[in-house]
Amino acid sequence: MNETVVSLCCETPKFDGLSAGFKRALWIIIAINGTMFVVEMIAGFAAGSKALQADALDFLGDAATYCLTLAVVGMPLRTRALAAMVKGLSMIGLGLWIFGSTLYQVLILNVPSADVMGAVGFLALAANLFSVVILLRFREGDANVRSVWLCSRNDAIGNAAVMVAALAVWLTNSAWPDLIAAALMAALFVYSAIQIIAQAADERRGAPEFLPES
Repeated sequence: MNETVVSLCCETPKFDGLSAGFKRALWIIIAINGTMFVVEMIAGFAAGSKALQADALDFLGDAATYCLTLAVVGMPLRTRALAAMVKGLSMIGLGLWIFGSTLYQVLILNVPSADVMGAVGFLALAANLFSVVILLRFREGDANVRSVWLCSRNDAIGNAAVMVAALAVWLTNSAWPDLIAAALMAALFVYSAIQIIAQAADERRGAPEFLPES
């Protein structure tokens, strides 16, 4: 028996998403994220809130991420790892967009509407907490599965940040709390993306090239 086979036999395989419950959870969360993208983007433009717009784009990115996750479930580990790397890179792109739009808002310094930020932020937080509860039992797995959990967790953290920013905007009548919240969200997206890419790279290096997965 060669070394590759021994390694495969002795290691506990990570959950790869091949579960009816996991797929059902993803479809529910895709619907939630698509709906919240539309709601938050409209509200973000109406309120002049970069934090809401950033969070709306995160909803859209997550919906696309979950669709890609579904598409590669059951495929070889190397393919799933490659998909996870693509998702990680897209999260970095999203983070860079948020940083850029935040700098643009700093130059304009429009004060966003705190009441709209708070109301929509609360709705988004409720949606993401529901998603987190659904995904809680699927938080461990390969990079493809783990990326779903990290996206939902980041959303919930981001929504909490939007609500804190809304209160600070109302208290200070300044756009700076909104800008700080958007920047912190962007940093969180980039950090999570680095985690996903690192795990996916390890899985690609360890995946067998010629032996089928058991």
